[in-house]
Amino acid sequence: MVANISDLKHWIQAAVLDVVDHRNLDADIEYFREHPSTTENLAVFIWIRLARVMPPGILYQVIISETAKNKVIYSGEGLTDSDYDECVV
Repeated sequence: MVANISDLKHWIQAAVLDVVDHRNLDADIEYFREHPSTTENLAVFIWIRLARVMPPGILYQVIISETAKNKVIYSGEGLTDSDYDECVV
């Protein structure tokens, strides 16, 4: 499915950047008090936050690149309803 880039920017800003930008993840965001702020857990957090605001079927992957050779790709596998409930800020 295709999304308008301005909609995508809005979803990312509202669901992710407004929440994590200029914050100490472990101290300021409740989700990371229970889940260490690894790149893998950050990808899961971003997936859950975006899945809440985007229309079904649009979100495909969350990719976080730490370096040119080190990245995390997450596609929402293994999540349960309780994972969504735990993802609070």
